[in-house]
Amino acid sequence: MEFLTTRLTKSSASLQNIKSLLLHDIAFPWSIPLVALIAWFFLTQGQNSQSLFPAPNEVWNVFVRLLQDGSLWDNLTISTFRAVAGFIIGGSIGFVLGIVNGQFKWAEEILNTPVQMVRNVPHLALLPLILIWFGIGETAKIVLISLGTFFPIYLNTFHGIRYIDKTLLEMGKTYGLSRWEMFKDIILPGAMSSIMIGLRQSLGRMWITLIVAETVAAKSGIGYMATNAREFMLMDVIVLSLLIYAVLGSLSDFIAGLLEKRLLRWHANYRGR
Repeated sequence: MEFLTTRLTKSSASLQNIKSLLLHDIAFPWSIPLVALIAWFFLTQGQNSQSLFPAPNEVWNVFVRLLQDGSLWDNLTISTFRAVAGFIIGGSIGFVLGIVNGQFKWAEEILNTPVQMVRNVPHLALLPLILIWFGIGETAKIVLISLGTFFPIYLNTFHGIRYIDKTLLEMGKTYGLSRWEMFKDIILPGAMSSIMIGLRQSLGRMWITLIVAETVAAKSGIGYMATNAREFMLMDVIVLSLLIYAVLGSLSDFIAGLLEKRLLRWHANYRGR
């Protein structure tokens, strides 16, 4: 009897977890996009193919066609490579520099002022200069994306490390932790929530910068596909490109959210999520 009761309790808990997953991770987040898709479908019914806004079925048809001829996959692969490469380079430099400036006062005094001066110049305004220096090849796009992703991670890493609770630091000293142990066990975990904010901000800037780079100076990629379609008024291809960017942005933010829950599972606000 006790065994049966235990099994029923576990089954009930599992059912509740499944319901919670369906409700909070699927139904609620996708409710507004689903309503928008339904509204889009009905608002575009009865229009001719020359309309300035295509119907969902037209976008789907061009998606299938571009997927079958391989051009969509090629452009998507190139765009993803540019975005990831720029994010890794810019994010890594920002993370390391944020740690150095946050940990060492002398480094902040030397490096922080020039970094802030560069930050106040919109990175997209540097596009003409970057094109002159690096041409219209892959290097220019990756450099521009690196600049866009550098500053959010740098600022949030620096802020997170600099404003660690002093009580925790004093406790670490009391327990005789070395400098590396203090950093590994107290400073970095304490700054992680701020760092993750910078990570998610950088992901947003990554896709925005990629769109600009590919529509201005590119011969391949999703942005180039949209720009080329504009020349021939292929509205279905343009809308498809925008939807792909939206999906890529949502997917990257979703992955960042999973990483955030993993790295901050010790935090009280993330337990049970």
